Amino acid sequence: MTALDEKLLQILVCPVDRGPLVHAGDVLYNPRLRRAYRIDEGIPVLLADESRAVDDDEHATLMGSA
Repeated sequence: MTALDEKLLQILVCPVDRGPLVHAGDVLYNPRLRRAYRIDEGIPVLLADESRAVDDDEHATLMGSA
């Protein structure tokens, strides 16, 4: 899991719905929209166009690792 500063995690939001994100594995995850945002070398890439869709199986995995 990529380590991110806890204070940073508290202020980061999804660029689409402005809701909170879940740090799950090596991504920041929006379970409401089922969109995952990658983390490159400790830097969250919070660009809507760079996010990816998450299917049901991956959703369960990400929520289990959060």
